Amino acid sequence: MNSAFGFTHFWQQADAVSHSVAFFLLAMSALSWYWIIGKVIGQIRHQASIDQTLHVFWAAPSRAEALAVIRTKDSSGAFAQVAVDAFVAADMYEQQSTQVSGIGAGVDKNEFIARTLQQSIVLAQARIERGLTLLASIGSTAPFVGLFGTVWGIYHALVGLAGATQVVLDKVAGPVGEALIMTAAGLFVAIPAVLAYNACTRANRLILARLDGFAHSLHAYVVSGMRTAQASAPKLRVANSQAGH
Repeated sequence: MNSAFGFTHFWQQADAVSHSVAFFLLAMSALSWYWIIGKVIGQIRHQASIDQTLHVFWAAPSRAEALAVIRTKDSSGAFAQVAVDAFVAADMYEQQSTQVSGIGAGVDKNEFIARTLQQSIVLAQARIERGLTLLASIGSTAPFVGLFGTVWGIYHALVGLAGATQVVLDKVAGPVGEALIMTAAGLFVAIPAVLAYNACTRANRLILARLDGFAHSLHAYVVSGMRTAQASAPKLRVANSQAGH
């Protein structure tokens, strides 16, 4: 074969549609790697600091110092927000419990703090899982985008050969093989996104489990003034709580 086949040759022979598909895959890849790198860095920072952060938080002599510590050291921001919401809700209940009338008058402190923590966990979960939908979408659609580029490239190659009086193997194999690059590109974009989505989902599940335990300890602390052991405390699950309310 005298023709030099490769990506450069394919790019030169491709039309505007193939170029658009290639740029779209490149944008999807850049976006997914942006979120992957950000998630990995965030997970590493969180795992390295969370144990010490919670220890210093519970060892703080006052609520103000505890909040200052967790705001500074909590890289994810979820634990700090839950702590702030718990203390703010406790102060608000103490200030307004004697002034509330109507449908809110029958809510006791235990239930009020629990509802506040449930809402805080929902918001924290949304913040922690931000970007996962994008990774899932890229992982599921990138192969089909690449396949579309392949089909279009083969169609474009066959149209170019339509007027030829004699078709030899190298005239067909080259353009078809080069069009298959789009399929490989789609898989190259999709596979890291899928693997990162699965890894982040598992890591987020562990973070949310610890956040549940932290929220339960906060609930016990602001209601009774004592901290329960997180290992033996029942989980304050958002889904179950929402089903009950």
